Amino acid sequence: MRTPRSARSVRTLAGVLLAASLALAGCSGANDSSAGGAKSAADAAQPQEGTAGGKAYDARKPAGKAPRLTPSAIIRTASLTVEVKDVPKALDEARTTAESAGGYVGNETTSRDSEGHERTRVVLRVPTAKYDEVLAGLQGTGKLVERSAKAEDVTDQVVDVDSRIRSQRASVARIRELMDRATKLSDVVTLEGELSSREADLEALLAQQASLKDRTSLATITLSLSETPVKKAASEDDTPGFVDALAGGWHVFVTMLRWIALALGAVLPFAALAALLVLLWLRVVRPRLARRAAPATTAPGRLPHARPVPDSSREPDQD
Repeated sequence: MRTPRSARSVRTLAGVLLAASLALAGCSGANDSSAGGAKSAADAAQPQEGTAGGKAYDARKPAGKAPRLTPSAIIRTASLTVEVKDVPKALDEARTTAESAGGYVGNETTSRDSEGHERTRVVLRVPTAKYDEVLAGLQGTGKLVERSAKAEDVTDQVVDVDSRIRSQRASVARIRELMDRATKLSDVVTLEGELSSREADLEALLAQQASLKDRTSLATITLSLSETPVKKAASEDDTPGFVDALAGGWHVFVTMLRWIALALGAVLPFAALAALLVLLWLRVVRPRLARRAAPATTAPGRLPHARPVPDSSREPDQD
């Protein structure tokens, strides 16, 4: 027979055991749920892979889609020299080719040489996407004499200009905010000068950006067209005859006379000067020298020295 005290002790022990079991169950569930959540987060963070046709693929990444790349900014220029039979016709075809591609004709210059051959130089601006197509079409208008092409990558320059424009616009906005808050006239004047300077820099950057956009979106092709020289038909008999020899000799003779005349023309001024010097020597200098030399031989007031006369009274020496 149990006493009330023992019965109360049994109920207390049973309550403690029940509380301990509930606590253990809760801890186990929490651990399982946290582990499951961590596992789910790890699975979600990692790309899900599957198989299709025996090949593994990433279910999170669309198949066949290349990564997005920054488009390159390239300036393309080319120069062509083509010989054609009809320059105006070839020029019209070049205009049509450029305009059909979405471009236009820039500068154009036409001239004629000393032989009457017409020459035309035209600058074509065409979209970069149609550059190769237009270049191939222009080469086929006649005989290609010379070709040069150049491609310049200015991607870094475009990115730099874009970044500087964003920074400059932010700077202009800050100056405008300071002007709105300024209360002193001196501060307003100073900020206005700073705003004008920064807006000028921004306009220069915008102009540079527009120039880069124009040169990268439109390629430049310089086309030079010239008439093909007309070749004379060769005669059946190319052996030179008497008339050819006579014409050649006459040509040589005329050429020789021409060279002689040129030589005489070159020497004539020096010959005239030499003749003038000789005439001056004979007419002026030489007579004066002769007159000066005459008094030196015979002095005035003195007789010339007489030869001694042999004494006739003196007997000749005898042997």
